[in-house]
Amino acid sequence: MARIDQLDPELGASLREKYAIVGVGETEYLRGSGTTVRAMAVNAVRNAMADAGLGPGDVDGMLSYQGADSTLSTFVSADLGIRLNFYMDVMGGGSSTEALTGIAMGVIEAGMCETVAIYRSMNGHSQTRIGGTGARAVAPVVGEFLHERSYGWQSAGQKFAPTFLRHMYDYGTTPEQVAHVKVAHSHHASNNPKAYYKNRVTVEDVVNSRMICKPLHLLDCCVETDNATAIIVTSADRAKDLRQIPALIRGVVGRVSKPRADLHYQAGPISTVAGHYAGPRLWRNAGVGPDEVDVTGSYDAFTFTTMLQLEDYGFCKKGEGGDYVSNGTTFLGGRRPNNTSGGHLCEGYTHGIAMVVENVRQLRHEADDSCPIGPDGKRQHTHDHSEGGCRQVKDVEISANLGWATPGTGSAMVMRRGV
Repeated sequence: MARIDQLDPELGASLREKYAIVGVGETEYLRGSGTTVRAMAVNAVRNAMADAGLGPGDVDGMLSYQGADSTLSTFVSADLGIRLNFYMDVMGGGSSTEALTGIAMGVIEAGMCETVAIYRSMNGHSQTRIGGTGARAVAPVVGEFLHERSYGWQSAGQKFAPTFLRHMYDYGTTPEQVAHVKVAHSHHASNNPKAYYKNRVTVEDVVNSRMICKPLHLLDCCVETDNATAIIVTSADRAKDLRQIPALIRGVVGRVSKPRADLHYQAGPISTVAGHYAGPRLWRNAGVGPDEVDVTGSYDAFTFTTMLQLEDYGFCKKGEGGDYVSNGTTFLGGRRPNNTSGGHLCEGYTHGIAMVVENVRQLRHEADDSCPIGPDGKRQHTHDHSEGGCRQVKDVEISANLGWATPGTGSAMVMRRGV
């Protein structure tokens, strides 16, 4: 791995805060949407455009990602009356949002378009379920995936469990420590009116829930939902004329891999994930370090994925992730809250994009919680994080999103509050 002191500090600096996320939108987090992924995608992008104050003639780029579902950009743009100068639909999951944000910056920088909508739409409960059931269960297994099937790796939990178990073996990490990730996210979701699961849970609730795939209990695993989510990326100059305070993009790394991204355990420690390689480049590009980040959005398909990423991106030392997520740091009111919406464990499963949406709202100081709305139309945040209350982080200025696809692949992004 190239250490941060070996990387040219000027590389990546030229794009720092030159681009911004100016609009965010989503549909309701449901189990049983009763509609198509195309219809949901159209609604999410429309909501993001309205949030930014943009019309169909103001957006000319579109990016999407999918895994055997979703719908194509040209269909969504046509339904919205948008003519595209650039579009791309890619295969991919949890490491896609940050990577596509970087691509959006690149194509705008290259003069290929001006403003890009990025979306993910999925009937993740009623149709193609990530856990390997539903439509995915009857899909044929071909190509390289036959190798994984021979080991019994059909679901994400089965594929990732060796990494989690090895961390426990190497560093003495306990299920009780990591259960605090679910506890924290459930506390945050209790203050999120749109979260699918709003009930607060305890460590005992997590470790006493039924075992799914050792060491993963039921409550260590994310919720499956139907939903679509979208963001709008454009230049910081253009953002000045739009409706919202921009979330300025300080730096991005997209789809960084371990020496092997497939059978990653054959090259490097099993308990190390891609953030170990992505982190130095992320912080170099962003011009800040982990200690300067106020709030994180760490991919939480499972409690363990959040812990491993926070550790390998440098928010704590390797092997200290169990303590970091269990000592109060990641709770609202702690030093660096994580997944303030409740994340995938509680709000809804969105393949990572909703955690970017949440951090954008945090940077605006406009988390959509239950705080009262004042005469100016903005929420009057109390910063009382008791159940059913506020989830806005006080005085947040810098956020980090950590995207995960597998232990061998990841993406990340740092944003700063604009003016």
